Amino acid sequence: MTTGGWIIMTLSVGAVTTLFSWCLYRVLSYSPSPDKLHGLNIDTKDTEGD
Repeated sequence: MTTGGWIIMTLSVGAVTTLFSWCLYRVLSYSPSPDKLHGLNIDTKDTEGD
């Protein structure tokens, strides 16, 4: 492989690794406040009396 090929390969692998690391950091360090956590309230009507 030529020198230019090594440079391009190193830059592209480095860029992808950096982007992956940044995304992983953002996902793992995210901690929302309890006010922003949501859930679904599904009424299945199975607790109601007949």
